[in-house]
Amino acid sequence: MEISESSSLPSTVNIRPATPDDAEAIFQLILALADYEELSHEVKGSPALLKKHLFGERPYAECIVADLDGKLVGQALFFHNFSTFLAQPGLYLEDLFVLPAYRRQGIGTALLRYVANIAVERGCHRLDWQVLAWNQSAIAFYQRIGAHVFAEWRTCRVTGDTLQQLAHISRS
Repeated sequence: MEISESSSLPSTVNIRPATPDDAEAIFQLILALADYEELSHEVKGSPALLKKHLFGERPYAECIVADLDGKLVGQALFFHNFSTFLAQPGLYLEDLFVLPAYRRQGIGTALLRYVANIAVERGCHRLDWQVLAWNQSAIAFYQRIGAHVFAEWRTCRVTGDTLQQLAHISRS
């Protein structure tokens, strides 16, 4: 996919779809993101599990990477969702991360634009993601590019034993 990049994007950065050979480096970026978000204790996955779910028989998500001379310095991981209100598909951006040393060079914008181009090409009618309330620099970045940051929505999640219990609740 050809997209025009920010003039501040280093010319040696290649924004491209991830390959199975990138799984280890993508996982390292996920660990760096978890560390940045002070959520390292939440990481339970592995490069092998990531590779299976990104590139296996039934891929559950897709990833694009920012490749700087063979080193992955950023990534965007996303998957399809669906809006019942619009009765249209969308994309959900799970992760957008650029290593701190490579920020403010247009790489995050280029990754986001690449995902937006995929959404448009696939006929998706929206692109959604979340941002931590304390991450004011990310919020400001998202607002600068025109994103609406919803204050009134809260994330709900069930995991582990609670998910198992919910799955087995009697339908009486």
